[in-house]
Amino acid sequence: MKNILLCCASGMSTSLLVQKMKQAVAKRGIDIAIRAVPIAAFAENMADADIILLGPQVRYQQAHVQAIAQRQGKRVAVIEMRDYGLMDGDAVLTMALTLLER
Repeated sequence: MKNILLCCASGMSTSLLVQKMKQAVAKRGIDIAIRAVPIAAFAENMADADIILLGPQVRYQQAHVQAIAQRQGKRVAVIEMRDYGLMDGDAVLTMALTLLER
């Protein structure tokens, strides 16, 4: 099972996106766990994550998150503003899966 961790300012705005992504996972019939946390808590929550996705509002934290995550072999990416704004769970899931395949 793959694990995707979403991070935003407080963990609240990504909660809806997590639900949309879980719907996309169910439609595809794949085995992926997805959860959201505040950016301040990402380090304590990244142990089982295969990829960490940042909400556009915390993209300024990308270098900091990458520096910590890469020590554990974790990938970090920023969710596209359009996909985030539209809460397009399928598009964000596709992006995450593409990055996981690399």
